[in-house]
Amino acid sequence: MANPAEKFLKPEVIRNVSRLDLRAKFIVEGFLSGLHASPFHGFSVEFSEHRKYTPGDNISDIDWSVFAKTDRFYVKRFQAETNLTGYLLMDLSASMGYTYRQELTKFEYAISLAAALGYLMVQQQDPVGLIAFDEKVRESLPPKSRRTHLANILSVLARLQPTGLTDIPASIRQVSRMIRHRSLVMLFTDLLADAEPILKAIHRLRHSGHEVIVFHILDEAEADFPFQGIVELEDPETGEILTVDALGARADYLESVNAFRDQYKRDLFRARVDYVPLHTGMPFDKALMGYLLSRQRKG
Repeated sequence: MANPAEKFLKPEVIRNVSRLDLRAKFIVEGFLSGLHASPFHGFSVEFSEHRKYTPGDNISDIDWSVFAKTDRFYVKRFQAETNLTGYLLMDLSASMGYTYRQELTKFEYAISLAAALGYLMVQQQDPVGLIAFDEKVRESLPPKSRRTHLANILSVLARLQPTGLTDIPASIRQVSRMIRHRSLVMLFTDLLADAEPILKAIHRLRHSGHEVIVFHILDEAEADFPFQGIVELEDPETGEILTVDALGARADYLESVNAFRDQYKRDLFRARVDYVPLHTGMPFDKALMGYLLSRQRKG
C-alpha cells in the first residue's frame, strides 16, 4: 500500500501547496517514505563496519548494496565524518518561466527542488548557501547549517523571478571566484544557450576542486513535444516566433532534444560532473536520489 506522503513527489500535487517551506518539507518526507521501495542498489565500495539506520542519521550514509542484500537499512561508519558545504545555483533567465500546461513553470519546479535539497541538507547539518544569476550574480547567501538560515534561503527563493537575459558561462565563472572552499555546487537551469561556453565554465568550476551536479530542467512539453497542427513557438528571451507543422517537426525536434541532452551527459561524465535530466512532469524523487547517489560516490 502506497504511503500517502509520496503523493507530494508529484508536481501536479505540490503546485497546490503555496508555501515554499511546506513544499520542501512535503517533498522530502514523501521521498523518505518511499525509500523502502528504492531501485537504487549496488554500490561496490566495502566498508569495515556498519550499524543499523536510526532516525536522524545522515541519509547519504546508507549503504545501498547492503540494503539490496538484506532489505534493511545500514549506515556506513566512517572514522572521521565531515560536513559537506552546498550551494544552490539558480538560473533566473526568462526561459525558466515557461510552462505549456500552465502548471509548474521550469523555475517553480527548480525552486521547489532547491528548497527540498536545502531542507534535506540542513536536516543533515550540512551548510547550504544560495546564488541566483541571470547575466551576472543577482542574489547571494553564504552557506550556513542553521534552520533559521534555511528560512532565509526559502524567503529569497520565493521572491525570485525568472525575467532576464542570461549569461550562464560568465555567471558560473563569477561563482567560481566567489566560492573559496571546496563545495558541492548544484546548478538548476534549462541550459538554453550555446553549450560549449557553458561546458567550459562548468569544467573550470570542477577543476577548482568543487563537486558539481547539473539539474537540467525542461518543461514537459519541451521534452515530449505534445503539439498538434500548425503551432507558433516563441523564444521566451528574444521574442522570435517560429511557425511549424507539429507533426512534421516532431521527430526532428525530439532527435535534437536527445542530442542536446546527450552532449551534456557525455561531456559532463568525462569531467566527473553529475548530470540529472528532468522535466516538469517528473516526480521529484529522481532528482533527490541523484543528489544522494552523487554524495555517496564522493563520500
